[in-house]
Amino acid sequence: MKNINSTQKRPFFETLSLAVTKATGSNTAIILAFLTIIVWACFGPFLDYSETWQLVINTGTTIITFLMVFMIQKSQNKDSIALHIKLDEIIRSHNSSSNLRINVEHMTEQELETIQKYYRDIRDTDECNQAVIEVDNKGKKTKQGVKD
Repeated sequence: MKNINSTQKRPFFETLSLAVTKATGSNTAIILAFLTIIVWACFGPFLDYSETWQLVINTGTTIITFLMVFMIQKSQNKDSIALHIKLDEIIRSHNSSSNLRINVEHMTEQELETIQKYYRDIRDTDECNQAVIEVDNKGKKTKQGVKD
């Protein structure tokens, strides 16, 4: 298999979104955000709480929020794809698993609910069978057929 730890240059926006996501999720960014609000609030009395004073924080936070939505979404999309690839590889490698579940993220919500019900029924049946095994062993607790 080809080495997936590629040294290819990343596209500009991918690099930017990764850097911004990491930077804005740091303790330093949180502290800077709090300090910005504190400094802004401290200037209020000196500027008579004017409309311009309010407009500065409203405009700044609106622009930052608008841009961050897209930066974070780009980063989340990439993370989601990477996670699905890893899970698909695990499913594919396990002998007793069904490869039909590899592309489950492309199914409709109704199809997903049907599959979820199927697995819930399996779980409920397994729990019921486990209770029967414990009763059959006259109080000796067992787990998956192995005595404790």
